[in-house]
Amino acid sequence: MKQAARDGIALGLAVGTSGLAFGAAAVASGLSVAQACVLSLVAYTGASQFALAAAVAGGGNLIAGTASAILLGSRNGLYGLRLAGLLDFRGRFRLLAALGVTDESTAVALAQPAGGRPGRAAARAGFLATFGSLYLTWNAGTLAGALGAGRLGSPNTFGLDVVGPAAFLALLWPRLRAGRTERAVALAGAVIALAATPFCPPGLPVVLAAGAALGAALLPSGAAGTADAAQAPGPDRPAGPDRAAQTADERPCR
Repeated sequence: MKQAARDGIALGLAVGTSGLAFGAAAVASGLSVAQACVLSLVAYTGASQFALAAAVAGGGNLIAGTASAILLGSRNGLYGLRLAGLLDFRGRFRLLAALGVTDESTAVALAQPAGGRPGRAAARAGFLATFGSLYLTWNAGTLAGALGAGRLGSPNTFGLDVVGPAAFLALLWPRLRAGRTERAVALAGAVIALAATPFCPPGLPVVLAAGAALGAALLPSGAAGTADAAQAPGPDRPAGPDRAAQTADERPCR
């Protein structure tokens, strides 16, 4: 639990600094300081917020910008479906936890070892630590960036726009060793995102790349059965504790 919390806090503080970029970009696009801050407090999803600011800067209206932001934020709903059973929050706190579902908090929660109460406790600790540190840092960064937009200049000059993707890649990289299916999905998603980037607004290629995971989920069950058969006990693959120890490093991550 302590390690999960430390990882979450470190990631939240690192990624939250990109709130400076959003605050400056929002004010430069024509939003007020108050509007930029309310967006970070309520919407709290970087890609959607940047999409809204870009739409306003390009001369679009708030309705079009909001529709784009909702589309980009829809992936968090898929994350929520995956996390609901894992974290098992109850009552009113579940609604608050929904606000904290982001790429980063989801990645930290799912990176924790699975298994019973200890696994759930570690996942909760990682999720809450990431949510708390990222939410506070992102909103503080938004305010600072909005107030200092004129002096900050282009946020891209400082490389703040790549902090989030770099941190997410660092979380994703160890999971690519999980198995051929996971590596294939990651590669397909990267190809889709790269192909869509020249033609789509920022953030949308990531949503399209999720189609790779959907395609893997729709594969015939026979494909999964073949993989399971390969792992079944046999003359050279004993069952029981020895077999569990033998395949500890072969099991795919959740």
